[in-house]
Amino acid sequence: MAKGLDVGTMNIVCAEKEGDATKYIMQRNAFLELEASELTRNMLDAAKVLYIQKDDRFYILGEDAFKFANVFKRNVRRPMKFGIISPDEKESIPMIKLIIEKVVAPPAYDGEVLYVSSPANPVDLNVSVLYHKKTIEALSKRLGYDTNVIDEGLAVIYSELSKYNFTGVGISIGAGLTNVTVAYMATPIVSFSIARGGDWIDEQVAIATGLTRERVTSIKEKDFSLDSEFELGSVEGAISIYYDALITYIIQNLKRKLTEVTPPEAEFPIAIAGGSTKPRGFLDLFERRLEEAKLSIDVSKIKRAQEPLYSVARGCLIAALTKESSEGEEVEV
Repeated sequence: MAKGLDVGTMNIVCAEKEGDATKYIMQRNAFLELEASELTRNMLDAAKVLYIQKDDRFYILGEDAFKFANVFKRNVRRPMKFGIISPDEKESIPMIKLIIEKVVAPPAYDGEVLYVSSPANPVDLNVSVLYHKKTIEALSKRLGYDTNVIDEGLAVIYSELSKYNFTGVGISIGAGLTNVTVAYMATPIVSFSIARGGDWIDEQVAIATGLTRERVTSIKEKDFSLDSEFELGSVEGAISIYYDALITYIIQNLKRKLTEVTPPEAEFPIAIAGGSTKPRGFLDLFERRLEEAKLSIDVSKIKRAQEPLYSVARGCLIAALTKESSEGEEVEV
């Protein structure tokens, strides 16, 4: 059956139907390079670590790369930067290819549909997403799928706003980029990204506190809450400051882009997804900053995806199932 694939800077997620349920397979989009030796091989095999060997190097892939990076106090290497294939990493495409192959099974039949997420062009960074988009599409096609590409923000709308006739604002706050789409009846009116996300928070906090970026990421992802009081100078306090700055920046850019179009008279619910939305208190802070901004559209509701990490992949899956259905009608997941 059809599949959805979210190729994100931090995680690569595949969604597919399994009976009446939806199954998600996820791997970190990262790798760590180690010198190859028999002792290291035995250690990796004993720990059932996901790795490959290339010449005289071992490449630890996915979640295991982060675990070993913390053990050895080293930085993982990331195939993607600012939401697209990193031009600074020569192993980017081979590593992304391997991770995609780990999460996406071969097609079960000819013509099986796969929808893949892609970022929109950023408004604050002079880069085009075209090369990334075409490369990810080509990698997916080589697996044998009928591959289609969908904007990440629109995928959130497919996933979270079916009850609103796919009208609203989809925001995906990922690691490398934040993607925003405003759509009316599933048709994008505005679609853009900004070059800030979870990585931006981690980098700024690492600079301010002197910790490694991986250590900041670990603290942020371990039961961090935005509605807590923190001591001045604490790592958690710095994370809170930069979360506020990121949310404000997203809303400012949304407000500016809305002035460039004339949206129809309609209510626009906002759906927010992405791993960076998970801290407790995130939605309350977003609502306060949105109220202060006074957008030009009527925001009827603000909701966070029930499964923030899986929302984009789920939206891709809904798009794929809809295309595969004989009537071309929208389906539910």
